[in-house]
Amino acid sequence: MNTIKTKMKNNNAIKSILLLCFVAFGFVSCDNDDDNPAPIDEEEVITTMNVTLMGAGSTITLQSQDLDGDGPNPPEITVSGSLAPNATYNGSIELLNETETPAEDITEEIEEEDEEHQFFFSTSGAITGVDYEDLDSNGNPVGLNFTLNTGDAGSGTLQITLRHEPKKPNDGTLADAGGETDIDQEFTITVE
Repeated sequence: MNTIKTKMKNNNAIKSILLLCFVAFGFVSCDNDDDNPAPIDEEEVITTMNVTLMGAGSTITLQSQDLDGDGPNPPEITVSGSLAPNATYNGSIELLNETETPAEDITEEIEEEDEEHQFFFSTSGAITGVDYEDLDSNGNPVGLNFTLNTGDAGSGTLQITLRHEPKKPNDGTLADAGGETDIDQEFTITVE
């Protein structure tokens, strides 16, 4: 009889130890690690690009607005006027997410994460070139501020592409930069 009681006590002790192990494991495995979650770097939603060009005694604005995003409608493109020939314009870019009310200013995010973004400019015709006027904290170009040069009267194009997480430094081309395209728009501009 003593052996049966001893075995029962041993079984109860084993059950108690196992129960304590499961409870302890439950506390450890259910620990909340959300105190320091990894930051999520989501791509920006950009519906609107506003470009302001100031020079030759005037201010010209270029806008690309695509309120349905990846929907069926193409972006609406507007250019407020023509540029003067053989002139230099100071340019700036503003990016908005107008799916929110009020509109979210994505430009601020680009400024805060300037090491992870770069605008690329491609020109043709009477638009003869673009030079960067702003740099990130590592001395690499960003492109929120730039200068644009015009040549003789005619028409030209200005293509602006924002890349997220491009290789920096790069040779100034999209092919070398890599990364993801956040927005890409071409504007046709008259120089007269």
